[in-house]
Amino acid sequence: MDKARSTGALRWGSLLLLFVLACAALLVVSRRAAIDPAAAPAKSSFTPELVARGARLAAIGDCAGCHSSAAPLAGGVAMHTSFGIIYSTNITPDTATGIGAWTEAAFARAMREGVARDGSHLYPAFPYEHFTRLTDADIHALYAWLMTRDAVSARAPANRLIFPLGFRPLLAGWKLLFLERTPPSVNASQDAAYQRGAYLADALGHCGACHTPRNRLGAEERRHYLEGGEADGWHATALNAASPSPQPWSEEQLAAYLRTGMAPNHAIAGGPMQLVVQNLAAAGDDDIHALAVYIHAMQSEAKPPAAASERRAQQPLASVAGSDAQWEAGRQVYAQTCARCHDAGREPGSAGALQMPLAIANYLPDARNLIHIIRDGIHPPDNTPGRWMPAFGSTLTNAQLTALAAFLRHNAADAAPWPDLADAIKKTSSP
Repeated sequence: MDKARSTGALRWGSLLLLFVLACAALLVVSRRAAIDPAAAPAKSSFTPELVARGARLAAIGDCAGCHSSAAPLAGGVAMHTSFGIIYSTNITPDTATGIGAWTEAAFARAMREGVARDGSHLYPAFPYEHFTRLTDADIHALYAWLMTRDAVSARAPANRLIFPLGFRPLLAGWKLLFLERTPPSVNASQDAAYQRGAYLADALGHCGACHTPRNRLGAEERRHYLEGGEADGWHATALNAASPSPQPWSEEQLAAYLRTGMAPNHAIAGGPMQLVVQNLAAAGDDDIHALAVYIHAMQSEAKPPAAASERRAQQPLASVAGSDAQWEAGRQVYAQTCARCHDAGREPGSAGALQMPLAIANYLPDARNLIHIIRDGIHPPDNTPGRWMPAFGSTLTNAQLTALAAFLRHNAADAAPWPDLADAIKKTSSP
């Protein structure tokens, strides 16, 4: 008995020692030196051409999208993750609450290694997984642009993360596991536009941050690069050959969509993609073209059911006869709510509305996007032109929404039913 007790105590003691040693090793590995603060560089030290280039790059990086809440680039945007809420930081040149005291070396370290000027580790909600591959020239231009913005005194709220993730040294272990500096393989035989687009999409544009699935620890599954992910409760569609789009995209359509959020025979940008498109309006034409070339090449092996979707688009869905009560309920909701704008033979004045068999939301692996669109509608950002759709969240019950979504899934997409649709509708609340 005493021997067994002694053996057990020794085992637990060994495990405790290993745990303490592991924690000590993590603290040693995680420790990063602070970079001394410096006076903010004079705005006149950067040429107008360099600042303009930085502005175009920042548009592709969507800096304003994540870092602008009450004031431009002043941070405070809440990012809801499965680990809690992370608030974006102030990246204006304010010395006390922003990055005004950061040297370019400190800025480059944050972009490439996810380490702040004071040596603390940054959460990967800031996509340094992608920014780590930025060129020196692009980092220099981005630094010039940020340091010539108006300084705003604003401190971000404290993050609200599950225990013990508020302990930043743990992020050093996460980086050891998941921070890759090698870009995805690129077809070297492709032209310069493709190569530029590949760089922009993976590094600065960090498309994979939303459009690549993540593992349980929040890291991108690089072997499934651009095969679809999620963002802010929306499904971010696959951008490669796994694209579920019912119609193929041309380079011209992709460029138009990236610039305006609209393209013929394709759905308009909604949800978090609206803000991305809004910021891309300031990107350079050559870079938009390069992104379109790259994404088009990535989708070249996709096999959308184009002919079938076009045939279905020519048939009025409102007149499709069904065989059960839910089918009829969905048809009635569609006929009363949607058909006027979206059905074949629709009324004059609704030419901007997409026919349902061409809407990608009906083809996705889950119903989240369709639910958001029906409930909340689609509205262009303030003071910008664009198509719109009214919200029906206040007029349709959950039962009606369930019946409508099931009807569209079967008749518009000719696809298998979404599993647990009623549950998904209950869980997907309006923002």
